[in-house]
Amino acid sequence: MEPLLIAGLGNPGDEYKFTRHNAGLDFINLLCDKYSLRLKKENQILGYFAEYETESYKLILVAPSTYMNESGLCISKCMKFFNVSTDQLLIVHDELDLPNASMKFKESGGHGGHNGLRNIIDHLKGDNSFKRLRIGIGKPTKEKDTISYVLKKAPQNDRDDLIQNLYNYLDVGEKIMNDGWQKTVMSFHTSKEETSNES
Repeated sequence: MEPLLIAGLGNPGDEYKFTRHNAGLDFINLLCDKYSLRLKKENQILGYFAEYETESYKLILVAPSTYMNESGLCISKCMKFFNVSTDQLLIVHDELDLPNASMKFKESGGHGGHNGLRNIIDHLKGDNSFKRLRIGIGKPTKEKDTISYVLKKAPQNDRDDLIQNLYNYLDVGEKIMNDGWQKTVMSFHTSKEETSNES
């Protein structure tokens, strides 16, 4: 069966662990906990991966070992290594333009200033048709503080709210595989006030 590859963006290393910019990696780690998986290093994709398969679907979970602004290196190598196309790709990433802990789906589009998405689109030779799950982290009051904002840990209550809502989306992969993209987006849209369909 054709798998769904879910990649969570972030920066590697303990210094970036639990920072706002690593929300995508947080999601992958929670998925691994859900399915009792352990990520294993694979040099050919410049990252870590785990696989989960049932009779009805197969998920490939990926955590790049590259830095955020080089995410495209890992994603492009993953697509070759696992033989998947852009319509089998779900990128999970932090989003400044959404309130903290809110989530939105997006079917395709530009990078919106996100360096990880920008690099992925560059490495896919301009193909921006991959699906995204955007994790809101809010934004600083001053735009000049954006870099330090995303590379810092959020206050504990904001962090708790974010993780709590991520748990509500851990079945997104199996839903996409079993029900299709549009039906999945609509099911989250109608059941969760903070989620809307941008596809």
